[in-house]
Formats: sequence, C-alpha cells, structure tokens
Amino acid sequence: MRRVVVTGMAAISPVGKDWKTISKNLKSSNTGIRFMEEWDIYNEMITRLGAPVKDFERPEHFSRKQIRSMGRVALMATAATEIALEDSQLLNNPIIKDGRMGVGYGSSTGSTEAVKDFGNMLLNKSSVHLNANTYLKMMSHTAAVNIGVFFGLKGRVIPTSSACTSGSQGIGFSYEAIKYGHQDLMVAGGAEELCPTEAAVFDTLFATSTRNHEPNLTPRPFDRDRDGLVIGEGAATLILEERDHALKRGASIYAEIIGYGCNSDGTHVTRPQADTMYRAMELSLLQSGLEPQSIGYVSAHGTATDQGDVAESHATNRLLGSNVPISALKSFTGHTLGACGALEAVVAINMMNEGWFHGNANLENVDPNCAELDYIEPKGRKLESNCIMSNNFAFGGINTSLIFTK
Repeated sequence: MRRVVVTGMAAISPVGKDWKTISKNLKSSNTGIRFMEEWDIYNEMITRLGAPVKDFERPEHFSRKQIRSMGRVALMATAATEIALEDSQLLNNPIIKDGRMGVGYGSSTGSTEAVKDFGNMLLNKSSVHLNANTYLKMMSHTAAVNIGVFFGLKGRVIPTSSACTSGSQGIGFSYEAIKYGHQDLMVAGGAEELCPTEAAVFDTLFATSTRNHEPNLTPRPFDRDRDGLVIGEGAATLILEERDHALKRGASIYAEIIGYGCNSDGTHVTRPQADTMYRAMELSLLQSGLEPQSIGYVSAHGTATDQGDVAESHATNRLLGSNVPISALKSFTGHTLGACGALEAVVAINMMNEGWFHGNANLENVDPNCAELDYIEPKGRKLESNCIMSNNFAFGGINTSLIFTK
C-alpha cells in the first residue's frame, strides 16, 4: 500500500487559466457565467447561460500534425497536462516515457464539431465532412488517448467517461494504480468543452437556470432562491506520484491523497440518493484513517439543483456534522461536467495550502430544506485546514469522494 502525492497541477477554467488569476477572481467574487447569444438559434431551449473558457487557443508550439486528432476538449486537456508536467519538473524527463507513467483522465463526451459531422452523415446522408480523425475527436476517451500519444506515455490508460464524476474518477483510479503498485506516476484529471446539447440535456429535466439576463446572480448552490445549474467548460490535470519516488527526485509536493470512495445508487439514473452519497464519503474517510472532525473543509458538488443540493447536504451533515465549512466551485465556473472533479480538486488543494477558501457565490439565504452546515459566505474565508474532502456525484447514481492532506 504505497503513498500517493500530488507533484504538479494545472487548471484551465471559466475564471482563469492559472492559479493566480483563478484565486483573484474567487476572492473578488467574479464568476465566469455569461449570456450565450450564440444559443439564440435553439428556439426551444430555455436557458441561455453558460460558462466558457475565454481566449483559449492552440498553444503556438503545438504543431498542426500533433493536434490533428484533437477537438477542443482534448486540446484543453493536453495543454493543461503540459503545464502540470512542467510544474512537476517532469515535462522533459525520460522517466515519463518508459512505462512508469500512465493516464487516468475523463470527459463526458468528445468534441461537438465531430459529433456534428457524424450527425450530418446520419441526417443528410452525406459524409463530406468526415475524415480519418473525426472519430478520434468524437470518442469519449479522446482526452486520455490524446494526452498519452502527445507526451509518449506508455503506461496504462484509464479513460473515465462518467459524466460529472469523470474527473474525480480519473484522480481516484490513478491514485489506486499507484497505491497498488501498477504505476509510479499518473496523469490524472478531466476536461469538457461547452456544448449546447449539454445545456439541452438539463433543460429537458427542468434543471437549468433561466436567469438569462442576470448571469451574475446564478447559479446559487444551497440557496433558497436557486433555479438550476449552468453548464461550463474547462480542463484540469494533477500529476500523481508514488511518495518515495517523488522525494527521491526532490519533487515539490502539493498534497497527499489519503482517501478515495466510489459507489453507485443502484436505483435511479437522475435522482440523487443521500444514503449512497453518505456511504461514498464514509468509504473515503475510512480509507484515510481519519476521524470526521479532522476534515476541515468540504468542496461540494453543489449543482444548484433542488434534489442534488438537499441530498448532498444531508449526506455531508450525517457524516461530518453541522460545523464543517463547505462551498461549491460551480457557483463560479458553472457545472463543467467531466472537468469538475479535477478542477475542484486543484482549487481545493491550492486553497488548503494558501489558508483561504472561496465562498458560495450568490448564497444569500440557505434553503431550509438543506441540512445545517457551515456554508461559507460569498466573500470567502481565511481558514487553516490540514485535510479536505472533495465530493462529486453523477448521472447513473455514481458517487465519489476524495480526501487530500497537506
């Protein structure tokens, strides 16, 4: 049972593409939510809100040949991974190419443009836009595969396509691969590109926010007056490493992963269950060997949906009590789906090391149906914590919980 540490991190998000910018926006309560005029062409879709990553383009040193199999989601994932590898001082180290490093990375789906090209074939009986790379851009494991090929990684590839837990499962399965001796290093994380079809999915469930002309006031996780979620995009990568391996090469360590819990509801595809959420958190806590009072902060899934917020809050209260500080990054970035578990982990680790935690943007009145917890006010809070928990829950009743420590 080997110990697993984080030696590199990077995030590309609607509130910034580096920690300095992300932190500044979180502290200033600047969210990444905006009105999506380009969605006006979809007459039946109710929401017009999204959280895009601004000004992201192909890095100049990425050649066209290198990226020909990448859509936007894989490109963001690969760019984030390069920054994380550089952060860990492994980018040009030959040890990442000898089989010791693998990939555990997720996204809900592939790239929108590629999906459209296949849709055109089915609807219009025309394959004029298809080429040898179209499927490689559309496939659900496009991020994991393109990362492996781009950096020449020869370890195991673990694609995680499980909607909102894609990123957290990428981290969890990578942690297990190292813990049980299958790999020494792993690229872990998740990515998603913004697509109107994803907003439409939640529209059909009446789960999207419709405050179309008040993007600065939504989403509102745990708030009495919330009206639904907002879809976002981004990518985040963590470099995981066996602890002795990291120490031997003199690596800087951001955090250690000491717990990972994962299970499923086994009941309903879209209706969250507090009992199994609780059990996933409990599994992570049991694995960590910690007592509940040792968890100093919870990074909530916090989608700003009625059923999700209530179930999550009661599961958290049942395990950790009413005094644990909690906040939801989705109040700033929207729901980044396959990326959210990784984005939230990167942000939570940085905040733990900084001693300051972001609040719940737009939280004014806690929903009385939510359990009693220490919901961090929108302006954020200085807080010293050595152990944090990051939770995510997905369609299909998939539940994950990660515990990080300094």
